[in-house]
Amino acid sequence: MVTSNSEQDELMGLLIAVSREDRQAFQQLYEKISGRMFGLCLKLGSQQELAEEALQDAFIQIWHRAAEYHSDRGAPLSWMMTIARYRTLDLMRSRKAKQTSGDSQLEHVEDQREGPLDVSLRSAGTAELTGCFDELSDVQRDSILLSYYRGFTHDEVSEALSSPIGTVKSWIRRGLMVLKRCLER
Repeated sequence: MVTSNSEQDELMGLLIAVSREDRQAFQQLYEKISGRMFGLCLKLGSQQELAEEALQDAFIQIWHRAAEYHSDRGAPLSWMMTIARYRTLDLMRSRKAKQTSGDSQLEHVEDQREGPLDVSLRSAGTAELTGCFDELSDVQRDSILLSYYRGFTHDEVSEALSSPIGTVKSWIRRGLMVLKRCLER
């Protein structure tokens, strides 16, 4: 996500105009960054429909929250990409909850190999698991969902969450410990 200073200045100017409800500036902003944002949403969500919905939701948030942006929140592009990233993760989480809400047990990970949580997860019903996920911090939950349910490597999770790999590994490790304790109750 390396951008030039002139591009950052241009994005800053567009954001300022959008904060004043300038529709033409919003259209220009969309044309300038929607491709990159969609690529991120698609990479995270792995589904075109989800990525399109996340992109639309992200731009709605940008329209409504442009006045809240200031430079200590990072570069304009980084701020907007973060909105898209978290909107994608929220949609993935909500769709996963809807998809598994009627299941009595969880199945194997996508590649059909046993994962480290499979024994505990098979013995715990979805309601218990959902309750346990509620005990995790957002970053722990996102890290675990991306790693174990989307099959991301630690490097990919690190990139998706814009966090150092050591931090991501700690979130996953601590989150798994919380889940284990919760499921053993």
